[in-house]
Amino acid sequence: MTRQPKAAQHARVSGIGILINPRSRRNLRDPGAGERLARIVGPLGRVRTASTLGELRDIAAEFSERDIDVLAISGGDGTNHVTLGGFIKAYGDKPLPPIAFLRGGTMNTVANAVGVRRGSPERLLERLAKAVGRNEPLRSVTRRLMRVGDDYGFLFGAGAIHGFLAEYYRDGEPSPRVAAKTLARGAASALIGGETATRIAEPLRGSIEYDDTSGRHHRWPEREYLAVGAGTVDQIGLGFRPFHRSAGRVDAFHLLGIHATPAGLVRELPRIWRAAPMRPETADDAAAVRAVIHPSGGVTRYMIDGDLFEAPGPLSVSLGPSISIVTLR
Repeated sequence: MTRQPKAAQHARVSGIGILINPRSRRNLRDPGAGERLARIVGPLGRVRTASTLGELRDIAAEFSERDIDVLAISGGDGTNHVTLGGFIKAYGDKPLPPIAFLRGGTMNTVANAVGVRRGSPERLLERLAKAVGRNEPLRSVTRRLMRVGDDYGFLFGAGAIHGFLAEYYRDGEPSPRVAAKTLARGAASALIGGETATRIAEPLRGSIEYDDTSGRHHRWPEREYLAVGAGTVDQIGLGFRPFHRSAGRVDAFHLLGIHATPAGLVRELPRIWRAAPMRPETADDAAAVRAVIHPSGGVTRYMIDGDLFEAPGPLSVSLGPSISIVTLR
């Protein structure tokens, strides 16, 4: 799918709006990144930094008023989902511009899943600026966000998915190497019933209601779910693709209720890597447009795009708006 920049459509350049999260780990290590991006984009864009939600709201209002051609985000999955949520609220009924993920963070799972070109934020912005400056079509893909409570993201997970990330962040400076190490240690611990697996695999006890794409209502019974997950992109990190039913569709998210034991889930990992369905005795799955998690304990601990949250009472997950993601090929 391609989208022509507004510069070509209306013979004007609104330009590229670039948002930087100065508190991301990468930008804290490299405080000069913003100045380099500003030099690269030159008169074709505006670079803004947002350290707080209030600053993000102001920037979103400015970029909406300027009617920017592309929103480029220099951050990882966490920065991306917070930024998109802020812009959705600021833009209201007005569609968001195409989104360019500049891979400026530790975790870039969504960018990997949708096929964004690999490279540094500087190299990716160079390609984007050239395309916009030449009025070239922007190659892009369309994906739906999910709304989880009042937040938005592409990936949701509770139970062991939350537990794995909590363990991963406890292991030190986040990186793909640390994530792989955490997974290997957790898998080995699961096979022998060790302490690490116990920390990671805290189940979610409760029931799950969901509506499918035809409007039919369903309910998965109250039980202990090792994990509950949902995604509008297939990957969840380290190349694993549990949400294979989301690939190429924008009418539903893939909902998973995993009720295997920790050791049973470890045995399913090769299938998840291949994007093959999990065995029915280990998980329920569905293409859903809305789901509600009813925790028996009254609290749901969960993640959205790598960020950790906690909410009391039932938690709603529903389809959010469609966005166009520039792949920078």
